[in-house]
This record gives sequence, structure tokens and C-alpha cells, in this order.
Amino acid sequence: MKMALLLLFAFMNSTIIYDFNKKSSTRDWRVIDDGVMGGMSQGRFSINSEGNGLFEGTISLENNGGFSSIRYGFDKIKVNPQSTVSILLKGDGKSYQFRIKDKYNNYYSYITTFETTGEWQTVELKLSDLYPSFRGRKLDLPNFRSDSFDEIVFLIANKRNETFKLTLDKISLN
Repeated sequence: MKMALLLLFAFMNSTIIYDFNKKSSTRDWRVIDDGVMGGMSQGRFSINSEGNGLFEGTISLENNGGFSSIRYGFDKIKVNPQSTVSILLKGDGKSYQFRIKDKYNNYYSYITTFETTGEWQTVELKLSDLYPSFRGRKLDLPNFRSDSFDEIVFLIANKRNETFKLTLDKISLN
């Protein structure tokens, strides 16, 4: 009973960033591949028959490539130093980056890496653990400590030729 109350309380105090369903639109998300820099990777984003977001494709190191990403911009969401992002997802056993921007037009993002298990899992990411990075280089700036953010990104860049598949169900802020 205590656990059920705690889960209910946590759910009531969370802000939904995105809750995928069969009516979700791919127009809310942008795919950005290494083709912007001459690479050959190809990512796709769709809504599958179960109503989940499906980010999949092929990473190619050809022409100095090696990444694919999906981005979702939104009106600023207020956060505090203890805020965490909770992501219900099913990966393919590979590493992915989660990125945010506190200002949409900043040249850098705050990032962290998470591992997927191949099964449905909930990934919890503390915002204050995200560090600033630009084009794969860590910047000499403090970790995320803003009071809001307005973009999230999922990116794969494991420095190898590979296929990938990341299924997303719900992204929330706690």
C-alpha cells in the first residue's frame, strides 16, 4: 500500500514532457543526422502500431560521419536543482545520449549517456548531472543548473557502423 501511494504521489508531481500514443505526430520531432556535415548515417522517426515513438536507423562512419538524433522543442519547462527526467523506453542494448538545452538557440547542449537493456526500462536522469558539450567536446562550464529548459534530444554516436532502434513511451519531469 505504501509503495502504491508513493507511486501515485510521484506521478501526481510529475510534468509530462511527451506521452506517445497512436495519435502522436512525427511533426513534433526533427531528425538530425551527420549528413549536415557530409556523413552518411540515416535515422528515421515514426509512431509504431502500439503508439510508441520509434527512433531507428543506420550509423555510418563514412565521410567522417557517425551520429543520428531526434529533437523535440517546446515551451520552457521550469525545473529545480533536484529535478530528474524519467524516460520509459525499450532500447537495443546500445548506449544513447540524452541532451537538453536551457536556451533553444545555445550552441551547446547539456548531455549524459545511458545504457539500454533490450527490455522495457525506466531511465532516471538527474538534470544536475548533465554536463555541457559541443560537437563531442566537454566544455569548461558548470553542469546544468538553469531553472528551465526547452529542448530534448536523443542521440546515438558510438563510433562504429551499426543499426539502432530506440522505442519511446513516456518522458516526464519529476
